[in-house]
Amino acid sequence: MTDLSGQVALVTGATAGLGYRFAKVLAEAGAHVAVIGRRREKLETLVAEIEAAGGKAFAIPADLADAGALGEIVRKAEEALGLVTILVNNAGIPDAELATRMPIELIDAVLGINVRAPFILSREVALRLIEEKKPGRIVNIASMAAFNYPGNGSSLYATSKAAVVRMTEVLSTEWARYGINVNAIAPGAFRSEMMEGMISRIGDVAQAFPRKRLGEPDELDGTLLYLVSSDNAFVTGTCIKVDDGQFLK
Repeated sequence: MTDLSGQVALVTGATAGLGYRFAKVLAEAGAHVAVIGRRREKLETLVAEIEAAGGKAFAIPADLADAGALGEIVRKAEEALGLVTILVNNAGIPDAELATRMPIELIDAVLGINVRAPFILSREVALRLIEEKKPGRIVNIASMAAFNYPGNGSSLYATSKAAVVRMTEVLSTEWARYGINVNAIAPGAFRSEMMEGMISRIGDVAQAFPRKRLGEPDELDGTLLYLVSSDNAFVTGTCIKVDDGQFLK
């Protein structure tokens, strides 16, 4: 078991799906967890579940589209729980529109949440870790769409997730000398609110996969814990694909 006692984690997009699961897994491993999302009620439910299981969590309702608020999110997490040593940039939104029909507002929204927010949050966390001379772990949630374009009006989403992979690589290089590891996970099709929305539009995509199933959020537990472990000092700048062979050709 990975022991994260003494660590403080910040997880974005924690109101549902993978983020909800990530927060609980980190708390179960001993980290104190700040959970970020727009839906206050969902965050409060998550905090209650974590604390009922003996963990410690703190909810920060916030809209990551507001770039000016991102530094404040990190500050609030620090005031409540201490120096953030683990950041999981999980929040993301889809485009669900062809590039030729996409309004500028949607382009700004997707790039703002999927690229700008994780970049700024990573910077804010890294600045504090560097100042305190402490190591840290940043995990960006990319997507297999960064490597295999799924079609169906997701060109901007695929572009944004490819940017997340490259962001992971360059920031890992910039911060390696400070002991800050930056890695990414590229999930395939996992059960989540976003996936349910896609299935409602285009049908059961799982039937095209080799094992005809979606991933379950708990099937990412081991990958997440591996990347945030203090024992994992030599892996940085890496994106781990976790897709059950869904995109093998």
